[in-house]
Amino acid sequence: QVQLVESGGGLVQAGGSLRLSCAASGSIFSINAMGWYRQAPGKQRELVAAITSGGSTNYADSVKGRFTISRDNAKNTVYLQMNSLKPEDTAVYYCNADLFPPRVVAGVLEYDYWGQGTQVTVSS
Repeated sequence: QVQLVESGGGLVQAGGSLRLSCAASGSIFSINAMGWYRQAPGKQRELVAAITSGGSTNYADSVKGRFTISRDNAKNTVYLQMNSLKPEDTAVYYCNADLFPPRVVAGVLEYDYWGQGTQVTVSS
């Protein structure tokens, strides 16, 4: 069974930094893209940053220049370095991986896996 386990969340003052980690474990054949999403109270989940197996990255406009996503393919781990944090970055951050083999959900193959989420709180 595949699991994504996040770590590194917490409480930080505005302007501070945090580093999130997410390790994928279990019977994994291959991992394509990995990424981080976040969901603030009362808001929809949004993409923060993503990275392909080849290292191409994509960022939300709101975090460009402040956050950096990276991955260690040998460890099936993705990281999110968050600098110059702002109160509006406060949210639950979720790790996502597009990997093989898929799981079956209601008879449908799902290649997306999610972590349990880690809280990031930025105080002003």
